Order: sequence, then C-alpha cells, then structure tokens
Amino acid sequence: TCSFVRSPKGFPKLKNDTFLRAARGEETEHTPVWCMRQAGRYLPEFRETRAAQDFFATCRSPKLCCELTLQPLRRFPLDAAIIFSDILVVPQALGMEVVMVPGKGPTFTEPLKEVEDLLKLRQKVDVTAELGYVFQAITLTRHSLEGRVPLIGFSGAPWTLMSYMIEGGGSTTMAKAKSWLYRHPEASHRLLRLLADVIIDYLVGQVAAGAQALQLFESHAGHLGPEQFQDFALPYIRDIARAVKSKLKEEALPLVPMIIFAKDAHYALRDLARAGYEVVGLDWTIRPQEARAQTGKDVTLQGNLDPCALYAPKEKIGELVKKMLEGFGTQRYIANLGHGLYPDMNPEHVGAFVEAVHSHSRHINKH
Repeated sequence: TCSFVRSPKGFPKLKNDTFLRAARGEETEHTPVWCMRQAGRYLPEFRETRAAQDFFATCRSPKLCCELTLQPLRRFPLDAAIIFSDILVVPQALGMEVVMVPGKGPTFTEPLKEVEDLLKLRQKVDVTAELGYVFQAITLTRHSLEGRVPLIGFSGAPWTLMSYMIEGGGSTTMAKAKSWLYRHPEASHRLLRLLADVIIDYLVGQVAAGAQALQLFESHAGHLGPEQFQDFALPYIRDIARAVKSKLKEEALPLVPMIIFAKDAHYALRDLARAGYEVVGLDWTIRPQEARAQTGKDVTLQGNLDPCALYAPKEKIGELVKKMLEGFGTQRYIANLGHGLYPDMNPEHVGAFVEAVHSHSRHINKH
C-alpha cells in the first residue's frame, strides 16, 4: 500500500540492484528486464484504479501514481519500476493546457501556432511549484517499494515535447512541428532551450526525490532525418546529460545512470552512444549485433523486442527472447521492449517475457 511518508530520507535498502549494475556496466547473474508502459491499461487492476479519474488528475495524485507504479511489480518479477506519469507534464509546467480526450489521446487546447505564441509560455519555471506532485509520487513510491527494485524517473526530450506543443497532439507526419524547424530555426532553438532547461531541473528534482535512474524519451526522433536530428535534437540530448550530472554533483546527490531512448533513430546510434548516457535504448527495427557494433563497448544497451511479439504464443515469446539475448549477449544489457506495451496485451504474455529473460540469461551465463 502507498501511505504517504513525509521525509524523503532514510529510504529502504535496495535488495535487487541487477538493473543498476547492468546500467553501470557491472557484471550481473541474470539480464535485468522491465517494460516501457509496464504500468498500463493491459492490467485490469490499472483500468479499475484509473476508472473514475481524469488522466492528468491521476498524474497529480502521488497516491494513485504510487499504486499504479507498484501494480505490475505485484504480478511480475520485474527488475525495475518506472514512476507512473506522463511526458506532457512538462508543457503543462510551461503553462499549456493539455487534456486527455477519450479515443484521441492527449490534446492541447491551444497549441503553439505562431512564433509570438512562445511569449505565452512561462520563461522561468519553478519545477518544485509546478511539478512537485511528481517528486512526491517518487518519494512515496520509493518508500512503498521497500527496496524491492530500483525506481526509474523520466522526462520527454525537447524535440518530442516541442512536436506535441505545436501539433496539439499525436500526428503521423509532424509536419507542423517540422515546418518550424525549417521556417523558424531561431525560434525553434529558443523553445528547445527553454524545454531543456526545465527538463534538467525536473530530472535533478526527481533524483532528489528518490529516483535511482533516469530515462529521456525522444519518442519522435524518427520523424527527423540525420541533419535535423543533428541540429535540433542531439545538442539538447547531450546538454541534458551533461547538465544533470554536473548539478547532481553540485547538490551532492547520487550520480544515477541515465538512459537515452530515441525511437527510430538508428542513423544516430553512434552519436547517441557518445552523448553522455550510460544506457542507449533501442526500438525493434535494428539487429542486436548491429546496434552493438555501432555503440561500442562503453555503453549498456536496452531493448528491443517488438512489442507485438507479445501477441505470439508463450513458447514463441521464449524463442524470440533467447534469440535476442544471444544477439546482445547477457552482459551490459537490459532487456525491454522496443516501445511500450499496448492496452490489449495479455498480462500472462508479459509474465512469459519477463520469465524468459531471467531463465534464458541465467542459462547462458552458466554455460
């Protein structure tokens, strides 16, 4: 249960640090595994907890976030928890209104249309005032986990957030947001800088609240080509890692491992491996051996089972996992899906995935 604990100090001792060790490149007995969107609608208990509540109201309730974060861990022996929240809390902190429209997803009531609209955004954000509810959720969850597994905090990356703020929601082409990059490069950089500054403070605040690792989601990387990624995404991704680490040092906070997940950005893997993150997350569109060759020996890889593989029979899931582990190797590797779980997935198949990672990796390590 998630009872609120005021003091963020005195967290319970961590019992399973396999995920953190793999992230730091240390040896592990088995390959750790967690799933993006592991707290989600595929679980009946999630749907029950969320039923009466507006989505963003749920995000603002530390108690509910804690409960939703813990639900998958009650079912599966996952090696990490990730705080239940949403990447769009950052645009909300900048003063934009986002609502969750059933059947449509997150929708901005007034997206950014003209460069002048940037003036409507808060230019200085006090993250504790605007996003303190996430910090409270992290502290509460960290206590409620009782040291079972580490807790991951996260944020969306600047380009991904910018694209939502201009498109006003999801989009198949991101044409409105990309047109800014071509028509208004200076204004685009102004917006990306503003976002990066908030994200840096937000991530540092999550560690202060108790997050033991951080993931940056550049979910819309695939809409950019190599040049635009180089200009408008990579510099901010690099800067966030550098600034977060230097602020953690300054504030005498733990230097937690950081994960960069840039979906569909195989063209940038070499650069991402040198961007200052301990872990590079991969989607399912690249071969493990190829990803290893491009990223080198100094980063841990995370991913990359096709989420749709979980629709396969359980035996088939086991075979696919075994092949994936043989491709990546069991060390310096964190098993995950190449994207989040889908709402109609069978929880038993998620269990089969987790179990297969543990048993096959232990077997490979023994032999």
